[in-house]
Amino acid sequence: MSDTADVELGPVGQRVMFENDRVRVWQVRLDPGQTQRLHKHEHPYVVVAVQSASNLIQTIDGQTIDAPEPAGHVVYRPAGAVHMLTNVGDTTYVGRIIELLG
Repeated sequence: MSDTADVELGPVGQRVMFENDRVRVWQVRLDPGQTQRLHKHEHPYVVVAVQSASNLIQTIDGQTIDAPEPAGHVVYRPAGAVHMLTNVGDTTYVGRIIELLG
């Protein structure tokens, strides 16, 4: 993975909806064409798609990954990912990122 020391990273989501000592729940909402800026996942996490969209993940290393997220889709990811998420579809994406802190 590329070094992030000289890169300004954004937050994992747009706002924290809930947090305790075990989990932090973020809201992500992307209109068509909108990008969630480069960010790093410091903790393992689960993504739950609330409203579906066609998304594209762009890693800090330049890899591009198609990430279609139908409503109700759930995926687990380990800590360490550094990427951006772009809604490349024509519907608004709404998701929840649940960071596993404990």
